[in-house]
Amino acid sequence: MGQGLVDFVLGAAVIVAPSHQLPVALGAGLLKAGSSVIQHRSQKRAALAISEAGKTADSKMLLEWDQLSCSLKKKDGSRKDILHGLSGAAQPGRLLALMGPSGSGKTTMLSALAGQGYVQQEDVFFSQLTVRETLSLAAELRLGASQASSQCQEVVKDILKRLGLTNSADTVVGDAKTRGLSGGEKKRLSIGCELIGSPLLLFADEPTTGLDSFQAEKVMQTLKDLASAGHTVVVSIHQPRSSIFAMFDDVLLLTEGGCVYHGPAASALEYFSHQGFECPERYNPAEFLADLISVDYAAADSEKESRKRVLKLLDAWAKSGGQHLPESSPSSSQPEEMQGSASSAITQQAPEQHCRGCGKLRQVQLLLGRSWKQILRDRYTNISRAATNVNSAAVFGAIFWQLKRSQTSIQDRMGLLQVCAINTAMSSLIKTLNVFPTERVVVERERSKRSYAVAPYFISKLIAESPIGAMFPLLFGSIVYPAAGLHQRASRFLRFMGLLTLESFVSSSLGLAVGAVAPSTEAALAMGPAVILIFVVFGGYYVNDKSVPRALQWIPRTSFIKHGFSGLCANEMRGLTFDKDPAADVNILTGQQALQRVGFGGASVGSSTKAMGRILLFNYWLTFSILRSKRPKFQPLEAP
Repeated sequence: MGQGLVDFVLGAAVIVAPSHQLPVALGAGLLKAGSSVIQHRSQKRAALAISEAGKTADSKMLLEWDQLSCSLKKKDGSRKDILHGLSGAAQPGRLLALMGPSGSGKTTMLSALAGQGYVQQEDVFFSQLTVRETLSLAAELRLGASQASSQCQEVVKDILKRLGLTNSADTVVGDAKTRGLSGGEKKRLSIGCELIGSPLLLFADEPTTGLDSFQAEKVMQTLKDLASAGHTVVVSIHQPRSSIFAMFDDVLLLTEGGCVYHGPAASALEYFSHQGFECPERYNPAEFLADLISVDYAAADSEKESRKRVLKLLDAWAKSGGQHLPESSPSSSQPEEMQGSASSAITQQAPEQHCRGCGKLRQVQLLLGRSWKQILRDRYTNISRAATNVNSAAVFGAIFWQLKRSQTSIQDRMGLLQVCAINTAMSSLIKTLNVFPTERVVVERERSKRSYAVAPYFISKLIAESPIGAMFPLLFGSIVYPAAGLHQRASRFLRFMGLLTLESFVSSSLGLAVGAVAPSTEAALAMGPAVILIFVVFGGYYVNDKSVPRALQWIPRTSFIKHGFSGLCANEMRGLTFDKDPAADVNILTGQQALQRVGFGGASVGSSTKAMGRILLFNYWLTFSILRSKRPKFQPLEAP
């Protein structure tokens, strides 16, 4: 089949800024590129050739791009060029490194070529799962419908062996609270997750970031071995050590969004020598190249001089033809191999397009197992939450110990019920905000690979968290209720426990909604308590409903703290009688009078339960909608 022209799809709808995890929308920019050349020497149709590529270990794919450009539209209507006129190729069996100073366009170009996703800088996983469990789940979700469970385990076993993770297979991933994998092992696990489905193309963004020199070299050696095995491997990297630079087969040097060299790494110094820039002896070639193509902003003179040098290099490369492919190009040396196009390559894993994931029910089963393991094994969080609830209950019980029926006990009872409502809400909210934003990053990454849909994930999460989520408010209530000597009837105690549990679920659902919107855990922890504070102010204890301005009357209606507090008050106060105080001007003799005094005359456990139930369902719906809308979107490239 001869050469043809096709459009291919560009990813990079969202890039996460490493320092603050803030989304940078590139979708608003004009994303454009020229055509991608497809070269097929096989006599089969392209789709069939791609399918067969996933079945043979010898299959290879050549990724080519021509006149690839990307620009960002600013608020004032002007445009900023991020990439312009890039042409080149990533060859099978060779490790291509995208190098350049910060802001040169490495990650943007990687996103454009990778499309669906790649090995990102941050290695985030479910911390309580082992390496084997992480890979097994990925294999089952992405290959479950096309391969038996035993075959998936063989795939996992092979990946563990290839990446040198066999000895760590049963070690939990770990996090700041739990000791687990080293940084290098986490990076190799990220690579392993990308290898599920035997991809022909593998992309990695700054794979050595945050690693010491030893771990960085081990990770790069892993990528080098994958390239040697026939994969097409593309990495972005800032300034590697000399031993790592020696592993690169090809390099593409970027600066100011343009290319100054693309070809064999071994020929880079010779090329720049011809341009009049000689690398000193015993000098790290990567450092020499990085300094050579960077603009120095330290002073006006240095910036002018360095920019002049960079422009000279960009012009020299453009005049040289703009492309210098290695001599071992598959187009000449492997005439019978299928050579993929960018249109198939940007999915990153062409064979996986023909590997069906498991069904929805199986997804729920697998994800439920993962969530359950994550919750049960997180002993630090569970013990901390239990200790916090026990301590709070003990303190409140001591302060409000065995309340009597005096006139002052009316205020004490309501004060206790108010702090119970606030404590329950804050405890559940903070726990959710600490966990969910990080978990959402993992989920979005897995969804970008079409591992599962939002509904199975969300259903499994809610089911797994329900038992443990109910345990802590029940623990709190079982201590504070008898300690304070609240209403002695068993039915009142059960309703008290039920209201606290329901309020805990509602607060957790609010945390899910906030966590789905917030760009980071820190942002979520700032937003969540601010929302709760508003609900506390309008919670019925500090501001009477009749005093709320008309424009703000919707807040008390949506305050689950108010509904929880009013339900607790109705459950406790109705049926109680209080002793008369001869010294008081006004005496409240019944619980109903006390309820009417604070505006809860019509409150009941049933109405509070219904109100909190509606808020709970709304928060779940809102969270689901936000998660669904955040599915990575990939825009088609446009002709320049």
